[in-house]
Amino acid sequence: MVTKPHTAAPRMFGHRRRLFTHVALIGFGLVMLYPLLWMISSSFKPTSEIFSDPSLIPRTFVPQNYPEGWTALEYPFHHYIWNSLVVVAGSIVGNLLACSMAAYAFARLEFRGRRLFFGIMLTTIMLPIHVVIVPQYILFANLDWINTFYPLIVPKLLATDAFFIFLMVQFIRGLPRDLDEAARIDGCGHARIFLRIVLPLSMPALATTAIFTFIWTWNDFFSQLIFLTDPEMYTVPVALRTFVDSQSQTSWGPLFAMSAIALGPIFGFFLAGQRYLVRGIATTGIK
Repeated sequence: MVTKPHTAAPRMFGHRRRLFTHVALIGFGLVMLYPLLWMISSSFKPTSEIFSDPSLIPRTFVPQNYPEGWTALEYPFHHYIWNSLVVVAGSIVGNLLACSMAAYAFARLEFRGRRLFFGIMLTTIMLPIHVVIVPQYILFANLDWINTFYPLIVPKLLATDAFFIFLMVQFIRGLPRDLDEAARIDGCGHARIFLRIVLPLSMPALATTAIFTFIWTWNDFFSQLIFLTDPEMYTVPVALRTFVDSQSQTSWGPLFAMSAIALGPIFGFFLAGQRYLVRGIATTGIK
């Protein structure tokens, strides 16, 4: 008599384990998303209900928070969004140009002190901004750049973001050197190799740099608060802080409404470049 293998029990145990894993992941995801969902829900609540009712469903639906928040400050909120976009666009262009050229130099060129300079560059990653903000402020004040966008954009053109240089160096080192040799045989110099071979092949790293620059610059509050003093030059994070201080009794509903709007560009840019971000992180080995 032939007996059937007992496979039903292990299969059922596997289904239960996957079900438990999915339930745990969904629960963990909801916990992580709760603050965001609470903020969006609070943007539709009256101020008196926001902190007294933790529910995500407003008892009183107040969509007027959005038009009130849009015009509550000295300038309409799109003015601050435009200022942030100008700073973000300048930062992205600066980082892509300067960091890619610096990374090519560290990854492909042979010059005296390359390892030393690369090590010094890596150590700057560990410096907190609070250490360098005072000398930077003195320098930019002497240049009469305070209350302009120059302190937020010009340093990007000088390859001051060591993290992105390191990211691109790791990616460029992974490109075959045979491509460089073949291009050099065809008469290309470093400039043409960089522009026609390295840059087109570095799209994942460039996209990762652009996405991180967008997110970090858009959310940057500290440096923008230090260098921008005129409300006309305020960016979105600084404008949201002014939202709280500009009134004796804070209107939390309009504040949360503008905060929800401020998240829109980040989500849009991230979703547009998500596949490049994943590929860039995977190919550079950054975890």
